[in-house]
Amino acid sequence: MINYLNKKKYQKISFDLDISFNNSLLLNEINNKNILVIGGAGTIGSSYIKQILKYTPSKITVVDINENGLTELTRDLRSSNLLDYSPEYITYPVNLLSDTFDKIFNSDTWQVVANFSAHKHVRSEKDKISVEALIKNNVFGAIKLLILCEVNPPKYFFSVSTDKAANPVNIMGASKSLMEKLILSKKNDFRVSTARFANVAFSNGSLLDGFIYRLNKKQPLSCPSDIKRFFVTPEQSGQICLLATFLGETGNIFFPKLDFDEDQIYFKEIALDFLKENGFEPELVNSEKEAKEFDFDKYPNKYPIYFFKTDTSGEKTFEEFYTDDEDYNIKKYDSLGFINTPDIKISFEGVESDFESVFNNLNSEKSDIVTIIKKYVPDFMHIETGKHLDQKM
Repeated sequence: MINYLNKKKYQKISFDLDISFNNSLLLNEINNKNILVIGGAGTIGSSYIKQILKYTPSKITVVDINENGLTELTRDLRSSNLLDYSPEYITYPVNLLSDTFDKIFNSDTWQVVANFSAHKHVRSEKDKISVEALIKNNVFGAIKLLILCEVNPPKYFFSVSTDKAANPVNIMGASKSLMEKLILSKKNDFRVSTARFANVAFSNGSLLDGFIYRLNKKQPLSCPSDIKRFFVTPEQSGQICLLATFLGETGNIFFPKLDFDEDQIYFKEIALDFLKENGFEPELVNSEKEAKEFDFDKYPNKYPIYFFKTDTSGEKTFEEFYTDDEDYNIKKYDSLGFINTPDIKISFEGVESDFESVFNNLNSEKSDIVTIIKKYVPDFMHIETGKHLDQKM
């Protein structure tokens, strides 16, 4: 059995005080209400559902394209006591962009609509096709959901963002920044909020999650030596989104109150601790080739790990939750900061038309999509190196 990291060392923040202080509000707004969660089979979405169920909604509907993920979510919930009070609980393996989703959305009135459906990886910007898929999910998906909410507005609309939306340098982060603008354009029509996130430790598909797979398969570890990130636990990710859905005012962008200098952790530090926690002595190697040739039988107590300097597109060595130009507040809540946002006007049809013109042009390139993004996200300073993470272990 693989051991995870020492939680006390890496758990830099607690959201318990804010949850306790706002318990009455949460109970009043969730108890006996209808909740719709899109992208609920992922790490953050499923953690959010577990937090929501503590306040006994009458109905919770979960939509995700990952059928296996929905199956495991249901097994997980049914194996706990969270569904013992017998709410109406149903899952649908359906794409947000499909006509079938419209039927689900229009089948009821929702107190809360929470969206976790997203391309979340920086590696998603390999080429024009991969970027098109990312934009359709992160941007077109948000547009579709907001249009549906105009006709059948929930009391609370929440959609998860990313810390990479602050001063974005990669297409994923810029797409989320554009998504924020689209959401904020509706803040005077119905209540909207979002949250910029730290990395969720060992979340599905994350680098740390990959460490577990590598160990199970006796394959070497590999990670950048110069990148540091903020981290929260999967449970905390659900707590952040719970609070961000119901606290504050319409248009707020929430973020965990982590210190830029003190609370960011280097991936290499986590990798070394992870191996030691599992009883191995890290064996530093100088190349991927050397790592793959390591003799596990000869050195059963050692484990190969390759550190490299970051040289792929869209990567910056640190992360941040807000910019100097944004109106942020870090005093109101114990564990959360938030950004007060200005009124924004943006044409949904114009956004879709601009992107479709590039997608449908057989001679267009990834750089043409970047140009469109910069039209709507002027602070997008894309880092393009011609390399991407799929070219590395």
